[in-house]
Amino acid sequence: MSATQLVEGANEELASLIDQNFTSYRENSIVHGKILEVRNQVVIVDIGAKSEGIIPVSEFEDEEFEVGDEVEVLLERLENDEGMVVLSKEKAAHKQNWDKIVKVYEDGGLVKGKVKSVVKGGLMVNVGVEAFLPGSQIDIIPPKDLNEYVGNVYEFKIVKVNDIRKNIVLSRREVIEAERAEQRQQFLEEVKIGDQVEGLVKNITDFGAFVDLQGMDGLLHITDMSWGRINHPSEMLIIGQPVNVQILEVDKEKERVSLGLKQLQNNPWEGIEEKYPIAGEVAGVVTKLVPYGAFVEIEQGVEGLIHVSELSWTKRITRPSDVLEVNQEIKAVVLAINTDEQKISLGVRQLEPNPWDEVESRYPIGSTIKGEIRNLTAYGAFVELEDGIDGMIHVSDLSWTRKINHPSEILKKGDEVEAQIIDIDKTNQRISLGIKQLENDPWNEIDGRFKVGDLVKGTVAKIASFGAFVQLEDDIDGLVHISQLSEDHVAKVKDVLKVGDDVEARVIKVDRVERRIGLSIKAAEYSEEQLKKETAAFEALRPSSDLVGLEQAFNLATEEWRPGQEGEAPAEGEGEEDKAED
Repeated sequence: MSATQLVEGANEELASLIDQNFTSYRENSIVHGKILEVRNQVVIVDIGAKSEGIIPVSEFEDEEFEVGDEVEVLLERLENDEGMVVLSKEKAAHKQNWDKIVKVYEDGGLVKGKVKSVVKGGLMVNVGVEAFLPGSQIDIIPPKDLNEYVGNVYEFKIVKVNDIRKNIVLSRREVIEAERAEQRQQFLEEVKIGDQVEGLVKNITDFGAFVDLQGMDGLLHITDMSWGRINHPSEMLIIGQPVNVQILEVDKEKERVSLGLKQLQNNPWEGIEEKYPIAGEVAGVVTKLVPYGAFVEIEQGVEGLIHVSELSWTKRITRPSDVLEVNQEIKAVVLAINTDEQKISLGVRQLEPNPWDEVESRYPIGSTIKGEIRNLTAYGAFVELEDGIDGMIHVSDLSWTRKINHPSEILKKGDEVEAQIIDIDKTNQRISLGIKQLENDPWNEIDGRFKVGDLVKGTVAKIASFGAFVQLEDDIDGLVHISQLSEDHVAKVKDVLKVGDDVEARVIKVDRVERRIGLSIKAAEYSEEQLKKETAAFEALRPSSDLVGLEQAFNLATEEWRPGQEGEAPAEGEGEEDKAED
């Protein structure tokens, strides 16, 4: 072989080796290189290729470097337009980190990262590559201000990786929940009823507060917060507040813990009967007013109830708020104590003598009193005897002779009246009065004053559908039945008579037992002869329609007469035109 052939063969072998070395570098692969030169904007790196590579200086800003340092870079292009190799240090790191992230995701592990910024819907986190942390996955409790997380380093769980879009979604909440689950199990295994533990108030509701106990949520019910009355847990606690509590109950299966706060303090109800004996006087502050009474705190954690009926001996108090105010200092007397239910009954009126104890001596039965009409009802009139003590005149005790259906017919509010004490009921605190008892009962002598056949005069006082009431002398009323108004048929009483008319009539019936006088206008002009015949006919009428009508009229007058105004008297079954009128 000639020398020329040997040289050509060596050159071909060298070219082949060079080509093999050059072609071993693949684009988008990570290769090792050495820094040859640092210029203003780029760094020259030798990776052993045909030419050197260039990397922007900005990719080295976060670390120190110098000529001769070895670096790992990503081979982006083997040759650009200028014949240079295009390299990237950042992209090499990104590719390496991405591969690590995918491996951690596949293994179910955790990754550390630093929160970079707040974005719409959550946070951006640097875990070697950029990743998104949704707002719902930041913490167990939704954060109020996302900016407080920026710059902090946390551990995260990778919940989603999109290799095509190069997207990563993180969760810090799952990391916290896993830690809490482990802490919760450990807490449940170690804790015992009666233990005192420290926690943080996590949430407040109307019925209590939830306290975080090393990953375990315990319920502090409002009834276990204080021995005294509180209307809402927020009166004692705020979210985030450290609090020492006692374990009251542990349910490992349901993972529930009941807590107590008041149990760490002495129970003020112990020995309560010795501290506050029955009939003893106490002082306190009104804490709450309700329709049925007032709650009074007599010491911290101990309240008593003053029922509305125990506020006054005499005044009819319908609402405690009429006489008491919240935060008002007050004295009271202990009436009863129930230690099991932690209830104390108090009374205010017991601080003063009961005026009803001596009412019989001040108002003897049969004595006469004077008083002002305080109120009128359908069944009588209330008369004020003294401050807080009333007597009642029943409608039936207003007159011996007049049929009074409502006290307003002869009395009005504010009138001063004279009455007699009829009866006293101390138990029910009632005094019965009567006006008619001040006079003799004229019906005892009625037989000597009115006889059947007498001609009498009077004034029409009321009109009803069944007849007319006529006021005779001494306020005695007689009834003229509609059948006794005229010889002619009368359809309506008001067609013949009106209130205030003066009439003359014959007495046709006197019933002393039933206190009734029957009158007849049509018999007023009868001669003695005619009257005898009419009387005989009247006596023989039983059970004639006239007599029956008269008896029914008396019954109606007793049972159905319900005046609304002076002179009104609607009859049962009658229309508007048949109502009584003045």
